[in-house]
Amino acid sequence: MAARFEDARNHILDCGQSIILRKGFAGTGLNEILGAADVPKGSFYHYFRSKEQFGCALFERYVEATERGITLVFAADGRTGRDRALAYLQAWLGEVDGRCWADRCLMVKLAAEIADVSEAMRAILEAAIDRRIGWLADVLDQGLADGSLPAGLPPRETARMLHHIGLGAAMLNRLRDDRKELDEALASMRRLLGGAPALAGHLAGATSSVPSP
Repeated sequence: MAARFEDARNHILDCGQSIILRKGFAGTGLNEILGAADVPKGSFYHYFRSKEQFGCALFERYVEATERGITLVFAADGRTGRDRALAYLQAWLGEVDGRCWADRCLMVKLAAEIADVSEAMRAILEAAIDRRIGWLADVLDQGLADGSLPAGLPPRETARMLHHIGLGAAMLNRLRDDRKELDEALASMRRLLGGAPALAGHLAGATSSVPSP
């Protein structure tokens, strides 16, 4: 019984995520989600108390899935701190198997929109962003220790700057439908971290474990 409940709940979330990525949270109505999921309207409240609670569940599930992949990308597996940082940035903004993570990222798509819509949803995304910046800062700190990053690079400030560059580029990419913004952002990130530019092919293997949103 519990398994059937979770299967049905996840099916609704899957259908909702697909629509919301195209139309936004406010632009997606419950009837559209339920129609795509082939679920009667009354049944929705068996799984979610409200559209806001549905949104919270959607973000929590998305964050959990992507963080599992990020943990693997950041794993201390013999690569330098710089290489692990670049692998994460490449996974976020680069193309792996013809897919771009940022294009399908709920956090990129909805961060600005939900900030004024739901405090609960905003808090979930804010905490997830803070964790990502913290993990990236830790990897940069390890890069300083192993000598792969320029001495004196401030890990926390640099991690925040890299995140902000990536987020801005991802939003401009959605607006202009042009990979130029993402490619230029990656080039800037590599310069910021010093050393020779990383090859996308070399990094692709390290990022293949990141789940596609």
